Amino acid sequence: MTDAQQIRLIKKYPNRRLYDTASSTYITIGDVKNLVLSHEPFRIVDAKTGEDLTRSVLLQIILEEEACGQPLFSSEMLAQIIRFYGQASQNLMGRYLENSIAAFVEMQNKFQEQLRSLYGDNAPLGTDWMAQFLSLQAPALQSMMNAYLEQSRQLLTQMQQQAENQTRGLFGAMFPTFRPQSDAAEHDSSSATKPHEP
Repeated sequence: MTDAQQIRLIKKYPNRRLYDTASSTYITIGDVKNLVLSHEPFRIVDAKTGEDLTRSVLLQIILEEEACGQPLFSSEMLAQIIRFYGQASQNLMGRYLENSIAAFVEMQNKFQEQLRSLYGDNAPLGTDWMAQFLSLQAPALQSMMNAYLEQSRQLLTQMQQQAENQTRGLFGAMFPTFRPQSDAAEHDSSSATKPHEP
């Protein structure tokens, strides 16, 4: 079976109804959310144009989740994300967030695997039990998250430094007399500290 056959195709009609071609039935946004939770791959397209609408529907689900219950994103976090749009570092930040979430999911999966190895199929993985456990383990988890965030910060700094070095190399090759403003400032300050020869 090919990847295209494995991906569930959902068509969105002008009346905003979603048609699941796998089950030949109309479904709701809640049904799409369940597909996400069950890790079932799918793609949502415009029934007329074939345009991929998967991202817009997923964003709609996030919006509905944020509107009820406890939101995942703070106003400040959303504002920071908005500020990255149109910036040179937009793609870099997108990859950084994606990799960070993937790393967090991997850490969570390993934790659940450890519970299963201890308790077998009867491992208490329910939401209520997990919330109680996490509240008891808050200091240890906070320490682990702080370490992870520090590693992420260092990685981001390295990526920025690498991009800066590549830019300097590119401009240096194209314009031999080009010197970044920061380098020029350092050169001027070092020259100012040197005594003048008689």
